[in-house]
Amino acid sequence: MSTAVSHDIRVSVMARFEAGQSAPTEGRFLFSYRITIANRGQRTAQLLRRHWFISDSLASPCEVEGPGVVGAVPVLEPGEQFTYTSYCELHSGMGRMRGSYRMRHMDDGSEFDVAIPAFDLRLPYAAN
Repeated sequence: MSTAVSHDIRVSVMARFEAGQSAPTEGRFLFSYRITIANRGQRTAQLLRRHWFISDSLASPCEVEGPGVVGAVPVLEPGEQFTYTSYCELHSGMGRMRGSYRMRHMDDGSEFDVAIPAFDLRLPYAAN
């Protein structure tokens, strides 16, 4: 598990290879990742946007930006958390993701960025 804390928001990520959804002989490696975003501060915050940097050992790096996550723009009261699962398809069995969330404090509208910690996407047997 990878974890980062910025502006009292904790982001934890767990990734796993989805063998049943992948086709390695065709260069399709599907990875799922589960992210928990926890508000550890005293102010209510809303997730507005995501920004990803994705590396694949057999492809050019790419960036992905967009509103919310999995169709949601969650509002997190102090002490609350939001968990979601998403997917990333690579051309190889080794890659990496990192990024940030753009968030807004609900009390004054100020916006801030929260780090998504870097995490590896790799075949289980490629770890050794």
